[in-house]
Amino acid sequence: MTHHQEHDPLGDLTTAGVAVWLDDLSRELLADGGLQSLVAARHVVGVTTNPTIFASALSRGDRYNDQLADLAALNADVDTAVFTVTTDDVRAACDVLAPVHEQTAGLDGCVSIEVDPRLSRDAGATAEMARLLWKTVNRDNLYIKIPATREGLAAITEAIGQGISVNVTLIFSLDRYRAVMDAYLSGLERAHAAGLDLTSIRSVASFFISRVDTEVDARLDRLGTPEAVALKGSAAIANARLAYQAYEQLTAGERWRRLADLGARPQRPLWASTGVKNPAYPDTKYVAGLIAPGTVNTMPGPTLEAFADHGQVSGDTMTGGYDDSRNFLDRLAAAGIDFDDVTEYLERDGLAKFEKSWSELGATVAAELGRHGPE
Repeated sequence: MTHHQEHDPLGDLTTAGVAVWLDDLSRELLADGGLQSLVAARHVVGVTTNPTIFASALSRGDRYNDQLADLAALNADVDTAVFTVTTDDVRAACDVLAPVHEQTAGLDGCVSIEVDPRLSRDAGATAEMARLLWKTVNRDNLYIKIPATREGLAAITEAIGQGISVNVTLIFSLDRYRAVMDAYLSGLERAHAAGLDLTSIRSVASFFISRVDTEVDARLDRLGTPEAVALKGSAAIANARLAYQAYEQLTAGERWRRLADLGARPQRPLWASTGVKNPAYPDTKYVAGLIAPGTVNTMPGPTLEAFADHGQVSGDTMTGGYDDSRNFLDRLAAAGIDFDDVTEYLERDGLAKFEKSWSELGATVAAELGRHGPE
């Protein structure tokens, strides 16, 4: 009997060593079995959230009304209500993904929740909130998202050193990425010294993709020369390829091997911001171009569905392209693009966007609390 294999690009992506995660979460997705169906039919093995995702979830539908009414009756303040609602959603998602976590021996099946972005320049406050989120959600398959600011590096080491799994977010530059990997290793060394089991500690490093092309393309457009325009649309993947090279270099080193011998798990590179913002580019650009073993790609729903429909997996598209990627960044510099300035701007802008979303989330919750509160 002959079996015709159904075209399954997300399955092919998984086989190529890329973990498929969803960059979205809402109570609707949890309540109607949507997340469970994505796990079953779309090879989804993880979920990431951020303030923008929660702000969007709270602003649509009425799934949160009853809980917000209860919180209003308890005279909860806005920060308490936001904390309660978001940790409840993430805990529920952790429970949906718990079987995946078990099947993958703790590698996947995880859900990320972000520390209040207003704390991103305060290492102590960030670490303290990471502990509170870890304790409140109380699930082994949780990641705490900590932004990769200079101040965040110390918080990453502290959290990892206490056995808290961390998703390091908002990474744009290679130098900062190397510092993030160093912070992870320092945390593992601290955890080992404290007698913790390194096999239970996980981390991913979220390297942002599409925002790099958006900013570089805008600067190339302003230059306006034919040479500049010809460079559009390639900076983000070149940058990510060199990040993967840095990851390979680190995991080949003696410091990492010592920790691996103690049971430590690699801090996988995670490609974030993989939805295409320029409609002139293929909608699967930041998935097909970022295929390498031991990586994660977290996709917004439309990108996930686009790849499921017409994505192409042609093997590893990362390794072997390092020299070309380095040469491309050299050409950008020669054209007048200061890439360090690009990545510094993107970090500031990313933090500002998350803080704005957090404020919008707070405003939405405040309005609901007011609506349900005492007359």
